[in-house]
Amino acid sequence: MQYGMIGYFVPHSLYPAGYHCNPQEPLPFASLASQKNYMSLYLMCTYSDPGQETWFREAWAKTGKKLNMGKSCVRFKKLEDLPLKVIGQAIKRVSVKKFISYYESATQGTNTSRRRKC
Repeated sequence: MQYGMIGYFVPHSLYPAGYHCNPQEPLPFASLASQKNYMSLYLMCTYSDPGQETWFREAWAKTGKKLNMGKSCVRFKKLEDLPLKVIGQAIKRVSVKKFISYYESATQGTNTSRRRKC
């Protein structure tokens, strides 16, 4: 659990720097949250790479299910709204090494005083 969500993370043993907002926390990879009117699936592994996000959107479209995707999450009301195979494939497609590389390039040069305000 992190930030009130069920989460899957890159442990400190693999990425000692941790999450830039709070280095004491492990680097988030995917999370599931329950909101007031819907549930959210956060796929940081998908949003970190434009090519991966394109693949995800195209694979989802092929299922015929409606995609309700925000800047950092996929929103849904019931489990049947999700193409679970596509989600599993999306997570499987991104190795931890690749995710860390994307993450570091995205946060490179971030001011440390600003980073802690996430």
